[in-house]
Amino acid sequence: MKLAVAITIVSLAAFAHAGDLSGKTAASGGAAVVYVEKIAGKTFPAPAQHFSIDQRSLMFQPHVLVVPAGSTVDFVNSDTVAHNVFWPGVSGNRKLSHNLGTWPQGEKKSFTFDSPGVVTLLCNVHPEMSAYIVVSPTPYYAQADAGGNYAIHNIPDGNYTVTVWHEGGKPASKTVAVSGSTKLDL
Repeated sequence: MKLAVAITIVSLAAFAHAGDLSGKTAASGGAAVVYVEKIAGKTFPAPAQHFSIDQRSLMFQPHVLVVPAGSTVDFVNSDTVAHNVFWPGVSGNRKLSHNLGTWPQGEKKSFTFDSPGVVTLLCNVHPEMSAYIVVSPTPYYAQADAGGNYAIHNIPDGNYTVTVWHEGGKPASKTVAVSGSTKLDL
């Protein structure tokens, strides 16, 4: 019994340590998103707060949004013209395509993104409009700044696969052991 308690305490202590992962992406021109892939045996609750994408000045704003899986995104139309929001799939999976329809100024529609992957947003009314939602499988993600620098905080120490996504490029992944402050360039 004492041995079991001691093992449990040591196990909990191992999960109590959290580190930071930071570095630089090689992606240039446009937004890059870095996220930790699935963590075996871990699930994460959906966030309570909603995220938002506005259709303003005939553009989706922001152009790239990163959210954890299970997030609800509110799509707002701030333009004086009707807009549509649809996506042909999630990371190429056409079974996950969806069309929210068309709606006028001042209205919003919401959708919950449960499947991790990249969602390409389009508008049937204005084919020049596009944007991306990157749905991270974990709450450990960051959007890189204009110089490609990123930082993900409070990651439990451990070994992970980290993926970088950039508009126009293919996702790339690397494994990393996070312990304290860890650097990883992608």
